[in-house]
Amino acid sequence: MKEYTTEEQKFLLKLARQSIEHAFNNGGKLQLSDADIPSEKLKEKRAAFVTLTQEGNLRGCIGSLEPELPLYQEIIARAFSAAFQDPRFLPLNPEELPKTKISISVLTVPKPLEFQDYQELLNKLTPEKDGVILKKGLRSATYLPKVWEELPNKEQFLSSLCQKAGLESDAWKGNIEVLTYQTIDFSEIEA
Repeated sequence: MKEYTTEEQKFLLKLARQSIEHAFNNGGKLQLSDADIPSEKLKEKRAAFVTLTQEGNLRGCIGSLEPELPLYQEIIARAFSAAFQDPRFLPLNPEELPKTKISISVLTVPKPLEFQDYQELLNKLTPEKDGVILKKGLRSATYLPKVWEELPNKEQFLSSLCQKAGLESDAWKGNIEVLTYQTIDFSEIEA
């Protein structure tokens, strides 16, 4: 998996913050062109999540699972959405931004996980490394690898993910589709 230099990480984190500041100051989304971007790696299409926290508590988290935009555009869009469009929270207000920490997770392309039964599913999951997408019918949900920190038990992790998808907590023991992915994670220093 491609790593990003410290400078590239700082650029993306600054870009995420600028995206939110731009919305407060000018309304709408920040617009940049490829010419404004200092690294070719940041122009590659990548899926990513932007997470906002305040004093360690989630304040917004929005992302995509499939690479559709150049990474820098993805970060601009997801930072805006995490701040203003996460349905679990009221939109961020300008007074909150200084105490808000921004984290970015850049994803690999999700791959189907093959398993015969739920015991094999449990055996194939790698806590703290695998992000997991769970699908059944029209319902689906994902947890980033960092969610393992809060839910280190595989059964609890999958049960919670089922509930997030609107399924019964034991649906993971039945006929479901599971995909896994990994992330490169980086964050601002605590705000």
